[in-house]
Amino acid sequence: MKKHIQVAAALLFKDGKIFATRRGASPYFYVAHKLEFPGGKIEDGERGEDAVKRELQEELDLEVSVGGLYASHTHEYPDFIITLFVYECEMQSGFVLKEHESYEWIDPKDIDEKDWAPADADILGSIKRVFGE
Repeated sequence: MKKHIQVAAALLFKDGKIFATRRGASPYFYVAHKLEFPGGKIEDGERGEDAVKRELQEELDLEVSVGGLYASHTHEYPDFIITLFVYECEMQSGFVLKEHESYEWIDPKDIDEKDWAPADADILGSIKRVFGE
């Protein structure tokens, strides 16, 4: 049976553009060097809202306020299953890349033209419909 991971991620905007981080090298080729919504694993007993705040602080030195849940989606990779919870967040500080190789600010109308990790890519259509007008 595949391991099932729950991940909390942030949907962040600035000047109408969406913040995305690019993963570095990974033993899983299908997510290596791909864009993702920043965040990370939800620990046992942790709320998704708390996990996204903790992960952004750990990975980016970024303070955020967390709004509502924008979307959730389950995606099956060859080696594991991920349920991704994406929260609308607002940046409260600057950030520093500590674990990612780069970042981008992307216009919502161009969001699906980028190279996203598959689980994150699954919600791009919704973001483009809602924010890409």
